[in-house]
Amino acid sequence: MPQISRRAFGGLVGGGAATALAATATTAEAVAPAERPFRARPATGGHRRPNVLFILADDLGWADLSVYGAPHIRTPNLDRLAAQGVRFTDGYAGSATCSPTRFSLYTGRFPGRTPGGLAEPIGNRTQGLDPDHPTLASLLKEAGYATALIGKWHCGFLPDYSPTRSSWDEFFGNFGGALEYFSKLGQLGEYDLYEGDATYQDLRYYTTVLTERAVEYVGRDHERPWLLNLNFTTPHWPWLAEGDEETGAEIAARIRAGQVLPALRHDDGGSVAKYAQLVESLDAAVGRVLAALRRSGQERDTVVVFASDNGGERFSYQWPLSGEKSQLLEGGIRVPTILRWPARIDGRQVSHEPVYSPDWTATLLELGGARPDPAYPLDGHSLAGYLLRGEALPERDLFWRVRGNRALRRGDFKYYQDAAGRDHLYHLAEDVREQADLAAERPELLAELKGAWEAVARGLLPYPRA
Repeated sequence: MPQISRRAFGGLVGGGAATALAATATTAEAVAPAERPFRARPATGGHRRPNVLFILADDLGWADLSVYGAPHIRTPNLDRLAAQGVRFTDGYAGSATCSPTRFSLYTGRFPGRTPGGLAEPIGNRTQGLDPDHPTLASLLKEAGYATALIGKWHCGFLPDYSPTRSSWDEFFGNFGGALEYFSKLGQLGEYDLYEGDATYQDLRYYTTVLTERAVEYVGRDHERPWLLNLNFTTPHWPWLAEGDEETGAEIAARIRAGQVLPALRHDDGGSVAKYAQLVESLDAAVGRVLAALRRSGQERDTVVVFASDNGGERFSYQWPLSGEKSQLLEGGIRVPTILRWPARIDGRQVSHEPVYSPDWTATLLELGGARPDPAYPLDGHSLAGYLLRGEALPERDLFWRVRGNRALRRGDFKYYQDAAGRDHLYHLAEDVREQADLAAERPELLAELKGAWEAVARGLLPYPRA
């Protein structure tokens, strides 16, 4: 076996190298050997401002795609997307649950900068994204973009909060964190499919409905560059695939009877096989949208980013990571992350640079010629210099805070505090599973990273008393 760096090996694990060593046949084995380390393509002439298609999966685990190593899930469309662009091995969500990550993506700032971002996740009508706060949509809109959000919002409920109040021109989707895929009954026990601020009746499988709307949007004859946030609920519970109307009806009946959260969580249902079916349906949906983009003639000039809002849970395949959704161990925040932009970025590349949700906000604003609002400074760092000009990313810390956990990554080292208040130190390049605690061995470094975390945390809003 040729010698490679520990850091490179840690990244390749997600692309199928580990499964190849175990002689497990996966799609990743075919893709990973063709990947090369990321290198920016020299600019040649002027380029138009790109369209932006940001696709967000819901509770998709880091290794749930075959291109990231899943041995039992086939995702040919997302594998192809990765082969056409850059696959990030160290891509992270801005938080460990749905709403805070969406806040970090829409604002480019830590969730704890705003009251609504303190909800983990949002669960009632009193919490939400302040319509006066600048967003990715509002800033790109000021720069001349058309904006749309299709799918899961989960940043507040009507009447005070909605995408259209935060500068998305169009909204088609659900406000809450989960819904039954056929009846569209959601976390408040009410019907939750809207077009703008009005309910929209469609009792077909939700992933199909969202896909059709996204296909229509990207296929339009757009006069301006556009931003489309396409937020699937797949593969979030309840565990329902197309054709599972009978099970969906049973869940809907329980919701109507007042058992809203237990019914939606579907603790008495699902399986590894059903989960794989959900992920594969997500892959097929993404494939349909990307095919529509290709037919429209806009593929070359469209930045496509695919990621998940947090790590997986229950049936997700996360090896070799520890932890899951709601935790700040790697399994709760490291997510599959893919970028494609044919006009400017070559395909079959892999990057091991740590990046996360607020970085994409800063990056997309720069690519779109938009400026952040100086009154609301971004916490993310633009990747444009790295992606387009080959600049090294500056040394910086990646910061996370949730109730019961704290984490900070600096280079390959990660400071983590668990729910019992115990501090840990891990070297991710050698120990991505976070099992070899270096806290006692490196007390000075632990203290330094802990102090850096606390310095950031002092600038955030405190959590309200539970």
